[in-house]
Amino acid sequence: PYTTLFRSLMTAIDNLLLFRCVQIVRRLSERDRRIGVFCNISMASLEDDQFFSSFIEFMRENRDLAHAMIFEISVRSFNTRTDIAARNMGRLKELGFRFSLDKGDGLNFDLPELQAAGVKFVKVNGERLLEELTPGGERPISAISRDIAAEDVPAVFVRYGIDLVAEKVENEKSVIEILEFEIPYGQGHVFGAPRPIKGSLLEETAPPAEFVRRVSAQAM
Repeated sequence: PYTTLFRSLMTAIDNLLLFRCVQIVRRLSERDRRIGVFCNISMASLEDDQFFSSFIEFMRENRDLAHAMIFEISVRSFNTRTDIAARNMGRLKELGFRFSLDKGDGLNFDLPELQAAGVKFVKVNGERLLEELTPGGERPISAISRDIAAEDVPAVFVRYGIDLVAEKVENEKSVIEILEFEIPYGQGHVFGAPRPIKGSLLEETAPPAEFVRRVSAQAM
């Protein structure tokens, strides 16, 4: 069926991309231990026991990179994850790896739930974030019973070990407003256009031919 083929292709693509991501992070961290790389992983892969059994062993062998690799999924995928995906996320968390949620649309997050799942970063559209950082705007679920002032929202996230990231920031005015709320991170074209990885690094981190053949065969 089409759905089965699609999921097989997704896990095959993840296999190749995640392998390369690990190799790139290893090379970069040799030069600077402060490096941090967000690496997308699909729900199809987190729910695929055949893929995940080999993947978790691979990450166990590379657990020394846990400080530098953050696995990223969308907020929607996190909210609709299956028990299998939640369990496999937990296995990565046990190895020391953490997660980032992107494509957030508002601040109505359950912070204890995110903390328990190993979420370290939450990315919210910059304009939407600023809209909610007003009196009466959305507030996250937490153990704090009082009304949370707009300027205290980032600190509430930090209390649960989570950093807010304003994404898709496109102009300097938004940057100034974000800084006023002490939101620790931002991303968007205003900070600079994305740049490709150097060709030499891509060549050095290319998956071995046998690895590519095995992954391709599993997707068929």
